[in-house]
Amino acid sequence: MTAPFRFPRFFVTTPTPCPYLPGRQERKVFTELNGQHAGELNDALGRIGFRRSQGVAYRPSCPSCSACQSVRVVAERFETNATQRKLLRRNGDLEVSACRPWATEEQFELLTQYLENRHPGGGMAAMDEGDYADMVEHSPVRSYVVEYREPSAGGRPGKLVGACISDQQADGLSMIYSFFDAAPDARQGLGNYIILDHIMRARAAKLPYVYLGYWVKGSARMEYKTRYRPMEVLDRNGWGPLEVDAVAVPACARVAAMV
Repeated sequence: MTAPFRFPRFFVTTPTPCPYLPGRQERKVFTELNGQHAGELNDALGRIGFRRSQGVAYRPSCPSCSACQSVRVVAERFETNATQRKLLRRNGDLEVSACRPWATEEQFELLTQYLENRHPGGGMAAMDEGDYADMVEHSPVRSYVVEYREPSAGGRPGKLVGACISDQQADGLSMIYSFFDAAPDARQGLGNYIILDHIMRARAAKLPYVYLGYWVKGSARMEYKTRYRPMEVLDRNGWGPLEVDAVAVPACARVAAMV
């Protein structure tokens, strides 16, 4: 006999410094994802702005700030612009494969190089191989590591230049974390190419959306997410079109900008 579905228990973290807006504090609400209904729960929570990290689903819950907003690309209506078409052609020789969520030494080495080049001193900089394995392998839902490699030669796989931990949800793909070769002499635009590839994959699988996590207007680190249109944003009225020029900067962001 199947056990009845239990409503999840939610918890709140203690406030910590906000990584996006100087002078602010962030707080998260979270719940565990486990058991036979973990995938269904993750799908439902994803539709209301939660993100997955290992066996936990979380979303911002800051008492005086709502700057972080969930965004998703409408894959079925997405149209590339000239720059994106050029990027697709430039990287069209890459060999892409969706692998089971199993951490490899090659992936970890690429992640370490990426963090050193793009996020030195960041919160993930101290990760070791065990931490990375936990991030990849402790998934209670349908997950993949999508790998991007240089063309193979002589029967040997090409160099790994990009990877993305991705979840397949009922209504789309959720890009959990992506990393790539960020050395000065590396291919240009790999991060954007990985997003474009996920949009094409979602469309091919007839999945309507690609979830890109949170967007904060005014945060330079987040601006790249607005390049993929049409895009929807989740606010108190539900999901609706993101009009970047029309979105008012939240009061907390305005305050932070003056600090």
